[in-house]
Amino acid sequence: MKNLIFTALALFTVTFAFSQYDAKALETLEAMSKKYKAIPAFEANITSTMTNETEGIKEEFKGKITVKGDKFRLALEDQEIINNGVTVWTYLPAAKEVNIDNYDPGSDEINPSKIYEAYKKGFKYIYLTDKTENGVLCEEIDLIPEKRDAQYFKIKMMIGKKDKNIQSWTMFDKSGNKYKYTINKFTPNAAITDAFFTFDAKKYPGIEVIDLR
Repeated sequence: MKNLIFTALALFTVTFAFSQYDAKALETLEAMSKKYKAIPAFEANITSTMTNETEGIKEEFKGKITVKGDKFRLALEDQEIINNGVTVWTYLPAAKEVNIDNYDPGSDEINPSKIYEAYKKGFKYIYLTDKTENGVLCEEIDLIPEKRDAQYFKIKMMIGKKDKNIQSWTMFDKSGNKYKYTINKFTPNAAITDAFFTFDAKKYPGIEVIDLR
């Protein structure tokens, strides 16, 4: 009986250590991060999918994300989010309103301009397997937050095995929702000015400005 207990404890220790630090996952994540950090600015056409199997929900949107350093602009069919590293604008065309708030880099919210660095702070990482997605052989890696009360309990990253490009990432929340972002077209070294990452309400007559700062 005592030997069984020791064996179980040993297996638990090995499993726990593995979940804390996975060298193979880290190698891939570091190579991926290095690649994206070397690109001054990029654009990507994406597909955003929200599913909840329990509720029978599946919503899909096409969009575009533009990233330059800490700045990003995410344009979806129903909203546009613009972040210049200091201020965040959320524009809702159907409602003719824009919400303005301060950007909090310390929040648990996943910043799409920093998805390639998410693993560096507050996450464990686990390499799962090689899997083909949309015709691309990828390395499947799970990021598990160290905080139990984190907004998402898991982020699944699919990273191209050959080129280390992000093929997709999926965020899982505790209510059963899955938010998947798939890269359809990637354009590196895009010529983008800093002015692109601000929202000028004067260009939208009749818009309601809701300042939450």
